[in-house]
Amino acid sequence: MKDHVRSNWSNAVLVCRKCSKKLDGGFGPGGDERLAKALRRRLKLKKGRKAAVGIVEVDCLGVCPKGAVTVVDGAQSREWLLVRPGVDLDDLARELHLIGDEAAPAS
Repeated sequence: MKDHVRSNWSNAVLVCRKCSKKLDGGFGPGGDERLAKALRRRLKLKKGRKAAVGIVEVDCLGVCPKGAVTVVDGAQSREWLLVRPGVDLDDLARELHLIGDEAAPAS
C-alpha cells in the first residue's frame, strides 16, 4: 500500500471555489471563465499532479471578499491575495511566482 504520491508541482496555488462561483466568471480572454481555469489555460498547464504547477480550487477559505476571489500562494501562505475580475493574468502569475519577469507564454 502506498503512503505517498509524487507530483511534478513546483508550487501550489489555492483558489477559493465559493468566491469564484459567486463571481460567475470574470477572467480569461472573454471574461467568462473562473480564475483557476483561466490561469491554467493562460500558463498552458494541465490539471492534476502531472502539471508543472498545481492550481487547485478549494472549499471556502473564509475571507469572502465582495467582487474578488481569494487566492493563496502555497510558497508564501502568510499573505493571501484578493483577485478582482479582469486582472492581467500574466501579472498575477508573476506575483504568484509561476512565471519569471521574462516574456509570458504566448496566447
